[in-house]
Amino acid sequence: MTGADGSRTILVTGATGFVGSRLVEALASAGHRVRAMTRRPDDYAGAGEAVAGDVGDAASLGPALEGVDVAYYLVHSLGDDDFERKDAAAAEAFGRAAADAGVRRIIYLGGLGAEDPAELSPHLRSRREVEGRLAAGGVPVTVLRAAIIIGDGSVSWEITRQLVKNLPAMVTPKWVDTKTQPIALADAVRYLVGVLDRPESTGRVFEIGGPEVLTYAEMLRRAASVRNGRTVPILSVPLLTPRLSSLWIAFVTDVDTTTARNLIDSMTTEVVVHDHAIEDLLPGPLRTYDEAVAEALGQRRKQRARAGRGRTR
Repeated sequence: MTGADGSRTILVTGATGFVGSRLVEALASAGHRVRAMTRRPDDYAGAGEAVAGDVGDAASLGPALEGVDVAYYLVHSLGDDDFERKDAAAAEAFGRAAADAGVRRIIYLGGLGAEDPAELSPHLRSRREVEGRLAAGGVPVTVLRAAIIIGDGSVSWEITRQLVKNLPAMVTPKWVDTKTQPIALADAVRYLVGVLDRPESTGRVFEIGGPEVLTYAEMLRRAASVRNGRTVPILSVPLLTPRLSSLWIAFVTDVDTTTARNLIDSMTTEVVVHDHAIEDLLPGPLRTYDEAVAEALGQRRKQRARAGRGRTR
């Protein structure tokens, strides 16, 4: 419910994720009453009020959504072989529960890509289907479609970080030549918070990205330069299939094979911003890719330092 001071009651699903945890902090700092939905509220140590809820358990959603003005939907099942079915069912259940609870709007972080589902990978097609399933209950949905979000905790970024950390040179699949438009975590969070206070964003779809369009190979080289002070030699091999690529990623990094395979399927699809309406609605400078990489690496160092201090106490 909206308070006398204009604050709102906001529910954030995926509140313990790398985007959700930063979003909860930003919303709380802006003065909103924030509910952080988690399956394990007793273990939650972030900003806002922890509430029990699981998008896979429809019965748990009503209590979590009671009295909520706006709900952020930031969850997916990418690490599951059956993620398309599970994500569709969860989104539809959440949308209907939000309607029953009187929620005024849902804000969803989805994925960039072509409008034609036939041109999308299963991962991106699922993200697009979730948009419609969330709206099925009648609550207006604001969608922000992004490519890779650069920040500590992002699986896509973690693949990049570990590759440039572990390999002096790379024999890579053809998908490294695909174009993408990464965005810094801080800029994605700014957009997520910003649309909350812009009623004209209700029911609209926005594409968000950083100021540069890069290939995955360029991202790897520049991340290596920021991290190591040097680039890495990259040789593209067209015959390295997505399945073999996922096995390679799982071997070189600690990302599991299922998640790697689902992400790599999407890396063959160009994900670039074509509609720049968000920049007119919420103008402001955007971090370059190198700046985003430096911030992500700095955040990781801080997290590791805090964890180290905790172990010595």
